[in-house]
Amino acid sequence: MNEDIGGGEAAAARLARGTRLDDVLDVDDPAAWTGLDAGVRAWGGYGIEDLPDKAWVEALDAATGPPGRSGTGRWMFRSSRRRPEPAHGPSIEPRLAVALCHPDGHTREAALARIAARPALLPLVVIRAADWAAPVRDKARELLRAGLDVRTGVALAPLILRIGRRERGAYGVELLGAMLRRAPHGAPATLFVHPDRTVRRFAYRLAAEESLLSPGRFARTAAWDDDVVVQALCAEAALAAVREDGDFDDVLEPLLAARNPRARSAGVTALRRAGRPGRALDFLADRSALVRACARYVLRQHGTDPLPWYRQRCAQAADPALPPGAAIGLAECGVRADADALRLLLTHPAPAVRARAVAGLRTLDVTVVEELRPLIDDPAPGVVREATLALLPSAALLPEAWLTERLVAQRPRHVRVAAQRLATAAGLAGRLPVDAERGC
Repeated sequence: MNEDIGGGEAAAARLARGTRLDDVLDVDDPAAWTGLDAGVRAWGGYGIEDLPDKAWVEALDAATGPPGRSGTGRWMFRSSRRRPEPAHGPSIEPRLAVALCHPDGHTREAALARIAARPALLPLVVIRAADWAAPVRDKARELLRAGLDVRTGVALAPLILRIGRRERGAYGVELLGAMLRRAPHGAPATLFVHPDRTVRRFAYRLAAEESLLSPGRFARTAAWDDDVVVQALCAEAALAAVREDGDFDDVLEPLLAARNPRARSAGVTALRRAGRPGRALDFLADRSALVRACARYVLRQHGTDPLPWYRQRCAQAADPALPPGAAIGLAECGVRADADALRLLLTHPAPAVRARAVAGLRTLDVTVVEELRPLIDDPAPGVVREATLALLPSAALLPEAWLTERLVAQRPRHVRVAAQRLATAAGLAGRLPVDAERGC
């Protein structure tokens, strides 16, 4: 877990001087709190006498405030010598925050015993609940159980989940989950749209376990959320819910219309269970290989071979509306004899179709150098990339002069990059003219 130790040290120094917490830290950022914790420990490695220690913390119980000297006559907290504070002064809270992160476990434990009625320090209680020292950890967990409610749990969820990745951090996550399970159904609503994907994953996993959302809501979330884990989790939750009542209408449409392939593939696969295999035909030429594979699976389960459909579509080589996925789909389930249909698509007006046709020839392992060489000069970078991949195994067969011509500065950049890759694969990079190398 990467922490901003340098920033944490600077924050600790300001807090030790009594600067208010919200003037030093972004209190809503979990990284600010973990950075402070790491920063205090780093600072204590060379300036521990500058930190508020156990004696200073225990002096908070006295009416006269923290002492300037310890019983041994040594300055325990040098800032208190410069500015003694009353026991409940405004600078106590920031200094207590530093004490909660002190390298010495006795100081951390003492600080925990004195944070009652200081909710601003609850984030540090979350951190101490995963402390390596058992007495500190146990005391922090007791405080966390008492201080965590729905409002604070939702607010602290990002930090709790961040600490949950630590060796002893599971307790806070379990406590948060148990609290949200007991809360009204609307309690985790803000977590569903949280910008932190870890928080959204936790919230939707909890919602799936407790059936907090409708199948349609799960399906819509799977369709629009940008995190692949949330997509998979919500798609599975939506489909699991409709397995019981068989009402697929609210679930299938959002999944099938999703922009992300994970949700679309889940929706296509569900067509089999929904008894609607015919709709899988619409996804045989999907832009995603996963979705195409799911569509073929659904059709085959209902006794339909998808190969004739691909052959029929690719036979229409002059059709400007030919979907690119049809070309690569033919290669994915076809045989080498289908390469003839793909070769006709190498001159298709749509660059995406040309690129997928090249990829299909490579999939079928029927690439011919002389057929693909002209595509290195294609105006579409995507086509050139696919042609380069197909030609790399045969790069040694390409004429050196032909490659050199495509390395000059007057050529488009994507052509120069392709020629450089091919020349390197052919072992010619060291023999290229200086001007040609500069052209890349």
